Amino acid sequence: MIGRQVIKTTRKFTLEELEQFMREHWDIEEYNDFFIGKPTSASIENYILLPATKRFMVAVYPRSAGWLFSKENKVILIVCDTPSGAIERLSTSIRSKDILFGSWKIGTILSSEKERKGPAEEVLQKYAAYLRELLKNAGYMI
Repeated sequence: MIGRQVIKTTRKFTLEELEQFMREHWDIEEYNDFFIGKPTSASIENYILLPATKRFMVAVYPRSAGWLFSKENKVILIVCDTPSGAIERLSTSIRSKDILFGSWKIGTILSSEKERKGPAEEVLQKYAAYLRELLKNAGYMI
């Protein structure tokens, strides 16, 4: 699925345990540094956040078996808006009859979608493959 990767694990992680695991194993020189936070002020929970592009970042979070619709322990990686990307997306939802503003909105939306499905997706795939490798090497993969 575009914009989302799921890694099934043999153990359940809390966000703090996953962060600790990544701090111990993640190569920040090759795969960038990360932090725990909310992608935007409207976000409900914290995630491990990694950079992707100007408009998008990758959020990493664990889900334990037993949650609603979750039968397995897993780590999920998703592409989400950066704060500036969220503001840009919000600005494209403003209605206007101005033809220049309308042209800008269409261009911005198309550019954003191209970025999400292109470079941001590539970064997501790269992070997911690396995290799978780390979890497998640690014996945490199914």
